[in-house]
Amino acid sequence: MCSFLTRAQTHEDDTAEYTKGRINFLMENSIISDVEESEEDGQNQQTKCQPETSKSSWSNGQCVVAVQSVSMFNPSFDLSLCRSKLQRDGFEIPVSDLEAPLNTALNVPSVRRFMVFNSALFHFLLAPVLYVLVWCSVFSTLHLSVSDYWVLCLSVSLVSIFLTAAIVFILHNSNKEININLDVRLVQVNEKMVKHKLLVGIADWVQNCTGNMKLYFMYWDMSPCLRALTETLEEQNFATSNKQNKLKSRMSHLVLVAEEVPACEDPEAEGSHVDEQRPLLRNGSTDCSNTCAKFTSTFSLVPETSLPAQDQAYQLLMGYSATYVKLLVSERLSGVSRHHLRSQMNHCATGPLCLCQYITTKLLQ
Repeated sequence: MCSFLTRAQTHEDDTAEYTKGRINFLMENSIISDVEESEEDGQNQQTKCQPETSKSSWSNGQCVVAVQSVSMFNPSFDLSLCRSKLQRDGFEIPVSDLEAPLNTALNVPSVRRFMVFNSALFHFLLAPVLYVLVWCSVFSTLHLSVSDYWVLCLSVSLVSIFLTAAIVFILHNSNKEININLDVRLVQVNEKMVKHKLLVGIADWVQNCTGNMKLYFMYWDMSPCLRALTETLEEQNFATSNKQNKLKSRMSHLVLVAEEVPACEDPEAEGSHVDEQRPLLRNGSTDCSNTCAKFTSTFSLVPETSLPAQDQAYQLLMGYSATYVKLLVSERLSGVSRHHLRSQMNHCATGPLCLCQYITTKLLQ
């Protein structure tokens, strides 16, 4: 009897200890799972809020992404790298607003050739080659007329230096601030990127005998500049002939030339008239682009007076957007006089002038 009670008591003690241990195990697991769930929720909330916080922390004029050209002799940019960097900073941009317009604007053989021959590295390499060619040509011209060899070499060197410096100076000054073949082609890109509060521009320079050509994505909220420039146009009465003539004279070189293909004539509608103009020899199937003649059309970037002031301001801002990005990142806006613009509000946190002030200074004053 005593042994039976002892066994029963031992069994009850074991059951109690097992139950107690089981309860402690479940409580610890529940606490750990609750902690893990709370940590995961906190991380998810932090991940969701991080892009908004990082994007809202940008101010006008700050460079978001700068991508180096893959090659200086075949300029191209890694757009997938641009997308990944922009997504990391909280900018979700569709392909139709990023890759498609950039490929249309830059991935053209003629544009790439222009980027090579107009780059700062090419001008840097052109100077010594040009000096050698000028020196040889001047020496071959004067070596028969000058008997003293040292005087001849000194004279040829001085003349070569002067001519080379003059040619390089002319080439440098021929590059206007706004470039038709590059900056204006980026206007269609900025028209899409401005919806995401970004502007695109290309700048290049030579540093330590190395060319640096980069594609810049700059944060820019266009609404303050659009409002300020619209008010400026309304105050200055842009529709008057004097203002319009001044603007046309300063933007006369900004003319786009594009090839257009007219709509082909309908053979059934024209009848025998089309048969008379149809070529006698054809290679298989007919193509509308081959049979129809192409013609060129010119488009001026000067806003029309019939447009509202806000539309005119928007056209001017878009037309000079890529140029402004290039000048701002290369620090070429510092030379502009600012004493008459101090009273106006500067919408750029990193430069002496914002986009609307730059346009006012260059075109409207």
